[in-house]
Amino acid sequence: MLEGRYVAVSRSARRRPLPSRWKVPIYAFVLAFAIVVVMVIDPYSGAFADANTAPSHWEETGQTVLVTDGNSAVTVTRDAFGAHSAPKPVAAGPSVARAAIPTPGSAQAIALGILTSEGMGEDQYSCLVSLWNRESHWNVTAENPDGAYGIPQALPGSKMGSAGPDWQTNATTQINWGLGYIASRYGTPCGAWAHSQATGWY
Repeated sequence: MLEGRYVAVSRSARRRPLPSRWKVPIYAFVLAFAIVVVMVIDPYSGAFADANTAPSHWEETGQTVLVTDGNSAVTVTRDAFGAHSAPKPVAAGPSVARAAIPTPGSAQAIALGILTSEGMGEDQYSCLVSLWNRESHWNVTAENPDGAYGIPQALPGSKMGSAGPDWQTNATTQINWGLGYIASRYGTPCGAWAHSQATGWY
């Protein structure tokens, strides 16, 4: 044993502390290396840009992947964070030509007055013009071989008797009945026009 003896050690054998100017770069390198290793071992540990890999990873953690056409509002929550996308404006129905200002006293002017009194706008009036142009060209006495009659082409025409006894010749009576029918079946003229566009009838 060398107890009590002084052993000389050369300066070169002594462990010298690392200069402080090298500590930060070395720590940064070690940290960066560790992150790269983690990403190689578990590529899903960070953010990913590949849409093909995202769903499977989310399913493993019990999270839901939502797909939207972009027309509706979607709220997605992952862990403690949430994201919300605002809906895009959606048209009320298929595109429709803007209707011209009707001649005063005409059937179309009567319809515009009724729609305006019910708080409906120009868009609904344009849908109604397109719909009844297709059905009867706004002819009060238009008659279909199947028995449909008048501006709204009620089938049978006698149904319009519920709106008034002059249903065969009075445009106001026919329009009132037609708008009531549209409201009960489709909600609005644009709803009826959309159905007519899709099926050829309303």
